[in-house]
Parts: sequence; C-alpha cells; structure tokens
Amino acid sequence: MLSPRFLLLRSAASLATRSFCVGGVSRSGRAPDMAAVRNRLREIVGASTNWSDHQQAMAERVSLSSMLAKSQKDLPARRMKDSYLEVHLPLGSEPQLREKYLTFHNTVRFGRILEDLDSLAVLISYSHTYNQELKRSPLSIVTALVDKIDMRQHVIYPDCDIKFTGHVTWVGSTSIEAKMHMSQYRDGAYAPVLDATFVMVARDPENKRAAFVNPLSPEGPEEEELFQQGEANKSRRVDLSTASLLKVAPTDEERKIVHSLFLHTLDTKTVSFRSRILPPNSVWMEDAKLKGLEICHPQERNIFNRIFGGFLMRKAYELGWANACSYGGCRPSLVAVDDILFQKPVDIGSLLLLSSQVCYTQGKYIQVRVHSEVFDPLSRQHNTTNVFHFTFVSDRDVPNIIPMTYGESMLYLDGKRHFNQTVEN
Repeated sequence: MLSPRFLLLRSAASLATRSFCVGGVSRSGRAPDMAAVRNRLREIVGASTNWSDHQQAMAERVSLSSMLAKSQKDLPARRMKDSYLEVHLPLGSEPQLREKYLTFHNTVRFGRILEDLDSLAVLISYSHTYNQELKRSPLSIVTALVDKIDMRQHVIYPDCDIKFTGHVTWVGSTSIEAKMHMSQYRDGAYAPVLDATFVMVARDPENKRAAFVNPLSPEGPEEEELFQQGEANKSRRVDLSTASLLKVAPTDEERKIVHSLFLHTLDTKTVSFRSRILPPNSVWMEDAKLKGLEICHPQERNIFNRIFGGFLMRKAYELGWANACSYGGCRPSLVAVDDILFQKPVDIGSLLLLSSQVCYTQGKYIQVRVHSEVFDPLSRQHNTTNVFHFTFVSDRDVPNIIPMTYGESMLYLDGKRHFNQTVEN
C-alpha cells in the first residue's frame, strides 16, 4: 500500500507539473514522459546528444567547481514535496512507444523499467538540489545503490499506461534516498506495480570527490516517519556490510547449513572427502551459470559520459532472468531486486563481462547473483563494477542448487541472506 504521504502528494495535481517545471520543462499541463525526463537531465548538466559536442560540454563542467557549497550549512533546507515528480509512460495511449518495451511474449521488458527508474531517481535528486540562480548544476549526481525494488504484481501489461511517482525521503551530507512507485492504468484506475528505493550520491563536476547536498526538512508525522525509515535503511546497510561473508566468517547456524550440504553429497560407498555425489533433484552450482559480454558504445552513455547505470541494470537483469528461466525450465516472474551496488563507473569503450549464478533455491524461488566487471584486453586486468541480486519465482518447484567448493558455499549463504531479507520484507 502506498504511504499516506505519497497519497497526499499525488493528490495535489499541480505539484507534478510545478516540480517538473522547476527544471524548465512544460508540456501544456500534461504530465512529462521519460523522453522529457532525459532531456531535462541533459539541460541540467549541459550535456549534448551529439557525441563530439558532449565531450566538449563535459570538459567545460570543470569550471563549475567554484559553485559548490563549502558545507551543507551553506545550502537551504528543502521539503519532500520540492522534489516530487510524476512521470507517465503512455504505452496504452501511444502504441508507437510499445515496441521499445515489448517482449516476444507480449509482456513489458522489465529491464527497460529499470532504466526509467534510474533516470527518474537522478532527476528527483536534482529537483531536491535545484538552484534557480544557476544555469547549470555543478553537481554530478549518480546512482550508488539500488536498495530495494519490491514487485506488487508480476504482470506488467504492454498496452496500458504506466505512471511513476517519487520524491526524496532521506538526505545525508552527500547522499540522497529517493523512493519511487510505479502504477499501471487498468480497469478504470491505477493499480500499484512496484515500490523502489534508490540511493544517489552527489559528486563534484568532474565526478572525482563528494559534494554537499541540501538538507531535508520533513513536515508532519508521515514525512518524519519516512525520514526515520531512511535512517534505519542506512544503519541496516552498514550492518550488512560489516557482516559480509567477504569480511567475517559465517554464523554458527550458517556453518551447520554448509556442513549439512556437504554430508548430503558424500558417497556412502567410499565415505571420502574427495568423493561427492549429487543428490536427487539437484544441480551443482557450477552447472548453473550463464555469462555474457557487452562492448560499451557511446550510445549507452549517461549525462556524465559514462555508461548509463540503467543500461547496466537492464543487461544484468536480462542475463539473470535467462539463467533463472533455463534453470527452472519455465518463464520465471521477478519478485524483488535487492542491494545493487555500483562500485565503479564503467567507461565508454570498456569490455563488460557479465556472469550470472543461481546461488540459492527454495521451493519455487530462484535467487540469482549477477557479477559485472570490466576487462582491459591490453593490461589483462579485471575490475568489479557491480553486483546484482534478483529473486525470481517459478510456476513449479525447482531443483535444489548444491555448492561443492567453499567459495560456492559462501555464494549459497549470501544468496540465502538476500532471499530471507526479501521474504521478511
């Protein structure tokens, strides 16, 4: 259910147009679409749709560093409604738009929705930091983390209009949390489809160091609750990072799970540490991988001359979905997107290696982890850029995934943690 504050904000019909017109876009009273969102983002930073002009524009942004605030105290506080946006995706009323979003099975490509959510989160953040006295924003606002995307329904209809709403719900000194909701018009009303929480970070014009953002001033108990939830989300992320299996040993309960999995794969005839047998209705984790390669062309760049984060999410999702489909033997539905961490930007011209792994299963559920890295063919170096976590559900029970090595056991436990977090929420 949408929060009371979102219902209140959404009911204020003039807010969406006014918030968007802060950026200088007007569509004769009609709610903006995604093309208008991306055009406005280019205007905010002075980017160009022309590749050669775009490079020059990015070089000119260096001079904007002098406009950055020296501290957060120098910036005026903003309200949640100052960043509120409503954006439409007219799949029903504009059939020519559908092909971009359409799958072979006449459903909506969720990877495209991820791209739209990423663009909207950036514009929401710029709306929060907007200074009407400046022609261009000195801030480079980029996606740091997709904290959570929860699906409210599995089916997105390709011939019904979609509406996105969202606003800033929490602010740190240099980071911003934006919550968004997506609904679809069907049977005479908009019905909720998903809820999303993104964490954005502000950087200097060259995207080299952190920059301060306007503080947030909640109004009323509903907004205060949203803000406190943002604080709790931050604490939760810190706790999860501290307890990462890449840093500390598994818990006692998790160690018992790993040992139990090992015992169930022992060959009873030899009873040897080296001799392992796959249990019935199971798949070795090594056999549940799917990999892909992307050459990062200028067409997929964002407003800061790097590869668009939404593009990376789309490619990772589609690879993860294909892996879950192959593993389960049927078309799976997305349940949640969890904890997508953007560790490093991806430069244009990079070779992007994507590797998906089914890492945990339970009943009809399939947990998939997608790891992305850039590969430099000259130096032969690999650098991790993103890690993605997707929870899918099949229409039937799926085989159990079984780790064989210690490293695979850690992937299994990490997948179980993400799955449990999805189920608990």
